Formats: sequence, C-alpha cells, structure tokens
Amino acid sequence: MAKIRVICFGLGPIGSGVARVVAARSDFQIVGAVDIDPAKVGKDIGSVIGLERDLGVKVSGDAAKVLAKKADVVMHCTSSSLALVEPQLAQIIRARKNIVSTCEELAMPWGQGKIAKRIDALAKKFKVTVLGTGINPGFMMDTLPIALTGVCQQVKGVRVNRVVDASKRRQPLQKKIGTGMTIEEFKRKAGKEIRHVGLTESVALVARTLGWKPDKIVETIEPVIAKQPVKTQYFEVAPGFVTGVEQFGYGVKDGQPIIELHLRMCVDAGESVDEVWLDGTPPIHSVIRGVHGDLSTAAVAVNSIKRVVAAPPGLVTMADIPVISVG
Repeated sequence: MAKIRVICFGLGPIGSGVARVVAARSDFQIVGAVDIDPAKVGKDIGSVIGLERDLGVKVSGDAAKVLAKKADVVMHCTSSSLALVEPQLAQIIRARKNIVSTCEELAMPWGQGKIAKRIDALAKKFKVTVLGTGINPGFMMDTLPIALTGVCQQVKGVRVNRVVDASKRRQPLQKKIGTGMTIEEFKRKAGKEIRHVGLTESVALVARTLGWKPDKIVETIEPVIAKQPVKTQYFEVAPGFVTGVEQFGYGVKDGQPIIELHLRMCVDAGESVDEVWLDGTPPIHSVIRGVHGDLSTAAVAVNSIKRVVAAPPGLVTMADIPVISVG
C-alpha cells in the first residue's frame, strides 16, 4: 500500500510530538513542514523535532508553498482557539488537504455556531475531512465514556474523573494551569489565559452522541494550592502558591447534572488516573492508569489519520469516525 503523505503544520511541543510519531511509522511519510519560528525555518524537520537523523524535509515559514505539495493530510497543531485557527484551517482546506488538528475547541466545534458551519461547508466544497482531537478533549473524557456506554442497556448519567500529574508535562501546559501564581493572580486570569480548554466541548460531545439535550452546560475553575514546596523542571512553587487547576464541567437537565466531568491538573497531583462511572444497566466503573497527556495526544492524533482520510467530507468529531487504533 502507498504511504499516506503528511504535512506537519506547527512544530511546538505537541506538533513535534505528533511529527515524531508520524516519522516512526512505516505507513506514513512526512512531505512538508510549516512553522513560523525563525529558529526552525530552513532546518530539517528531523533535527527540529529531536530525531538523530534528517528526514529530507525542510521546515518552511511559507504555508502556501508547503500546502501546494501533494499530501493526504495535514497535522495541524497551533492553538486552542477555533477563532484563531479558522484562517489556517480554511487555507489548508482550500489546498484540498484533510486535517487532523489538536485545537481543543475543534474537538466539538458545533457550540461555536457560525465558525463550525463555515468550516463544515468549506470542507464539503473542497471534498476534505476535518477532525479536532487529542487526549483531552478527544478521548479520555468524551470518546472513552461514549464507547463504554456500548456495554450498557441504558444510561442515565455519565461521570468522569481525570487526575493529571502536570509535573511531567511540557512547560507551556504548566504555565497555562497557573503553576507558581499567587491565588489573587490566578483568580484574575482564571477562565481566560489560565484554564484547561475542552471540558465544555467534552460535555457537549457526550451529550450530542448519546442524544441528550442538557438545559445548560456549566464550567467552574478553582486553583489547587501547594501545601509543601514543589519543584518541576520549569517551576519552583512555595506553599500557598498555585500548583494547577481544578475544573468541573456539567451538563445539567432539570436542575440535575446528567454529565459531570472533573479535572484536577497540577504539578503535585501524584499518580495520574482516569475514572469513568456510568449510571446505567449495568452500572460501570472503569479505572485507567498510565495515560501520558502529551504522548497520548500525539498517539490519538496520528492514530486518527487513516480514519480521517477515509471519511466522507466535512467537519467531524471522534464520535463520527470508526474506533481508532494503532496501525
């Protein structure tokens, strides 16, 4: 079988991780690379993403030039904001390339209204497929509980608890969850630049897939406070300062939460764990350990490529494509 030709669009920590997984797979071939960082432009992508070998592809700052190459899919890894990435997505779609993006708000974009409709219409016009995915949103707090409902005769409620040890994660993520801030600074910035993006999208995706119509979706955010000194590769946090976020996302129906997503992501979290409870017949409680956010985000994105390339044109979610797997 011919290799699937891949363009890597954005080579930050996540984009580089995605590129490394693509480069390690014999069924894929990187044919182009785009990044705006002058320090990366002109270099072989192999050296940029930390491989010990060149891949014969230079990183370019000229997206149009790279998108003119023959390719089957673009791995898009630039921003969490759908509004910010819409022009990038539109450029890629007009170049007639399928897209797998790690933009969190693209994981369930229909809450974005006009933006989602524009992307969907454009993708159908140019006959390509667009997917937003990752580990969260994209899998642990939405696709996984949705899949687990398959062993139930009926389900009345979904609850997910995700604890993430952020001390092992990339520096931008540790910064994004407020590591090292004072409580006052955290509260000023909470819900803006300080937050995990995706809980609302995950609640909406679960509800949409199960055919539920919550009266409202509510999200809350609070700081996690250090009780003892904490040190990571990037931060030193004294007691009384912020080590991360605790967020809840609720899908509320008739005054009661039918979907409850709890995320505790901090640099002093201890062991990472993902739990799912289904209030159904039979009731289900699933516990998973060992998921690494950055490594698994890259895995989910790359393992979605073949499903996206084979999917009908348009804007899709993880619930719209077949189950992903390695290989």
